[in-house]
Amino acid sequence: MVSGLEAAVRSALAGVRDPATGRDIVSAGLLGGIAVRDGMVQVEIGVPRERAREYEAVRAAAEAATRAVPGVRAATAVLTAHRGAPSPAPAHGHAHGPGGGQGAGQGAGHGGPGAGPRGGMLLQEAGAVIAVASGKGGVGKSTTAVNLAVSLAQKGLRVGLLDADIYGPSLPMMLGANERPRTDGNRIMPVEAWGLKAMSIGFLVDQEQPMIWRGPMVMGALEQMMSQVEWGALDAMIIDMPPGTGDAQLTLSQRVALRGAVIVSTPQDVALLDARRGIRMFEKVSVPVLGLVENMSYFCCPNCNHRSDVFGHGGARAEAERLGVEFLGELPLTLSIREHADAGRPVVLAAPESHEAALYRGIADRVWAKAGGARAGTGPRIVVD
Repeated sequence: MVSGLEAAVRSALAGVRDPATGRDIVSAGLLGGIAVRDGMVQVEIGVPRERAREYEAVRAAAEAATRAVPGVRAATAVLTAHRGAPSPAPAHGHAHGPGGGQGAGQGAGHGGPGAGPRGGMLLQEAGAVIAVASGKGGVGKSTTAVNLAVSLAQKGLRVGLLDADIYGPSLPMMLGANERPRTDGNRIMPVEAWGLKAMSIGFLVDQEQPMIWRGPMVMGALEQMMSQVEWGALDAMIIDMPPGTGDAQLTLSQRVALRGAVIVSTPQDVALLDARRGIRMFEKVSVPVLGLVENMSYFCCPNCNHRSDVFGHGGARAEAERLGVEFLGELPLTLSIREHADAGRPVVLAAPESHEAALYRGIADRVWAKAGGARAGTGPRIVVD
């Protein structure tokens, strides 16, 4: 059933013209899916891949028209590629366009929202944008990203933390923050916690709400969190990437001037195989790999402090040497890291004198040095060249 807000958006989009036919994009059959979540709206416009550049003005007009609809908090319009020319809808019908078929399915490729024709670079106010990534899930990437971000903030830097995992956001729990972001006009205010400015789709939807979205909608939401959030000037932006080597990585490499990527892995061979793919993927899109972190490197018994190499040990160090990237350090599998993460207080804050906190701070210092923090020139503790 079409909601009132979706109907209002569709009506507003009927005022946007298709330059090829002179008709509005609804009757011309260009309008794909419309996703509405808590006042956040994503709109798909299906166009042939080879004509994406000339439709950038249409995309921008559709985004502006959607944003002007009462009740819309924030809006993103994305171009999705499909085979052949769009099929015009009946002049007086309500066409759903290609969004329910092949257009939505293919929009996540090079002709979709991550493609070059989408417009200017994002997050330009951030001095150094650093991706924290992994080839697979479950290796502690998000815990690492949060503790690195807080460690940088403790240095006196202005730090943003973006949760780019639309399907599995974990930032709200790890930061102990569950409030909905405020809005100011068409801008979304980031949530502030532990000295960070943070944003996650988890702040915008119910905790147990599954994100049953196709690729173009996911990419639209990701771009929305980068372009419509009032981040302000930042010294560093840490992006907690989704696992794998898919659409999000492609979008970020094309739309954001990434200063580099940190790869997180566990020591066992199956995790290292995926980490290897992650490193090669960033190399292919010309993003420097700042180094490799071995998480869950060993287990320390909380009672007797006995050390066990549950997942093996040293695999990430050896892999870093083999691939010619820096080994940034190893982090133990300890109860304190898990407990503090679940409680919403990163270990570098909750137990600043602990061995684990010192390890995170050491990795953060090295990452900041390699990311060219001194050349970003905005932080209070940065020496400008």
